[in-house]
Amino acid sequence: MTDEELKKLEKEVKKTKRLASEAAMELHDLIEDRLPDAYGELMGIAQNTYEACKAWDEANQKLTAASAATA
Repeated sequence: MTDEELKKLEKEVKKTKRLASEAAMELHDLIEDRLPDAYGELMGIAQNTYEACKAWDEANQKLTAASAATA
């Protein structure tokens, strides 16, 4: 794998981590500030948070594998 490809994977990991963090903050705000009144939003926000975290995990695993293969 080239340095450019590794940098692209690193960028993807950073992006997905930021998106996962934003989703987690939204879930946290819902729990801390708006429940129980906004319970109807809970499943959608929780699902979005799960998917964002899963996307980060998958990107991070690709980067880890690529880094190990080039080492």
